[in-house]
Amino acid sequence: MTFPARPKTSMKANCFSESVIREMTRLASQYQAVNLAQGFPDFPCPEPLKEAAKQAIDTDINQYAITWGDKLFREALAKKAGRYLGMEINPETEITVTCGATEAMATAMLACVDPGDEVIVFEPYYENYGPDAILAGAIPRYVTLHPPQWTFDPDDLAAAFNSKTRAIIINTPHNPTGKVFNLEELSWIAELCQKWGVLAFTDEIYEHILYDGHEHIALASLPGMKDLTVTINGLSKTYSVTGWRIGTMIACPEITAGLRKVHDFLTVGAPAPLQRAGVTALNLPQSYYDELALSYAEKRQIMLSILDGAGIKYFKPQGAYYVFTDISEFGYKTDLEFTHFLVKDIGVAVVPGSSFFSRPELGYNNVRFCFSKTPQTLQAAQNRLSKLRETVRLSR
Repeated sequence: MTFPARPKTSMKANCFSESVIREMTRLASQYQAVNLAQGFPDFPCPEPLKEAAKQAIDTDINQYAITWGDKLFREALAKKAGRYLGMEINPETEITVTCGATEAMATAMLACVDPGDEVIVFEPYYENYGPDAILAGAIPRYVTLHPPQWTFDPDDLAAAFNSKTRAIIINTPHNPTGKVFNLEELSWIAELCQKWGVLAFTDEIYEHILYDGHEHIALASLPGMKDLTVTINGLSKTYSVTGWRIGTMIACPEITAGLRKVHDFLTVGAPAPLQRAGVTALNLPQSYYDELALSYAEKRQIMLSILDGAGIKYFKPQGAYYVFTDISEFGYKTDLEFTHFLVKDIGVAVVPGSSFFSRPELGYNNVRFCFSKTPQTLQAAQNRLSKLRETVRLSR
């Protein structure tokens, strides 16, 4: 008697696990914990965006947009890039709108990287980058960011470039550490990219969330880098609409042609009414961005005070809305043990640091806290974390 073969998934799918970040959100729900894990705001988006989305639906913008993006949205994005990044962009040939920045990074990999190519990734890194490289058949090559300032060794970076290198990923402001790459660092990267003819995929989703005078610089704006850079961004973080899934890619026409083909066959297009509402977002006055920065500076200070009160050491972020912490003093063998204790016994969900490293043991002493939350949510987290040390002591 013969038996049918058991169904199985591809070798690629078996090379990585599900998202640890999204798993922690599910655990937060299961244990009714305060969710400081997944990076979404739990407060409303600006009222004008809600009204713009309603109006777009009411005026029947409910069918497919042009595959590579609503014309008015692309034009608004090009104008904003000129104002904020100092870049002159042709919205007809250099912009592609995607289903979130997540799709944008996957599209860039699939469109620009061949199997066997190497992709340089700074470590720690946002968890999607490794699977993106694997799905493209690429080989990630990791370059360490060293605490406490999360700097890289220029010699280490130079050694990572070779004839097989096809791309480098730069995330600034950086998730999970909050590092903001400065002009000197970006210039080193630019020099190496031009020397080796390597593309840069820049994830700039937190571009407006900056602290202590740190400045966001788009790598594509540096001399010689516009044709070598795919600038990835989206509405999610700046405008508190993570569920809208509107991402963007800016690249030279030759690269954009490839990006648009891959994007078309992945998702066809991003939600049409929400793209149109995005025009309103991109045209918000400078005061909106000033108030956003002040609001997040206050939230950062609250989060740091909470961590101080709980006795958790941390690395002060320069940008984005996360705090990367050092939990080594609590005596847990791994970050997973600590995070599961935290969500079950304390009632606060965070992300284990190992999910941001190529080798889990490199992150055993780290967890990430998200503070894009209301004062009420942060207060609830403070109330629970104030019991952390005593609970740890009693559990031993």
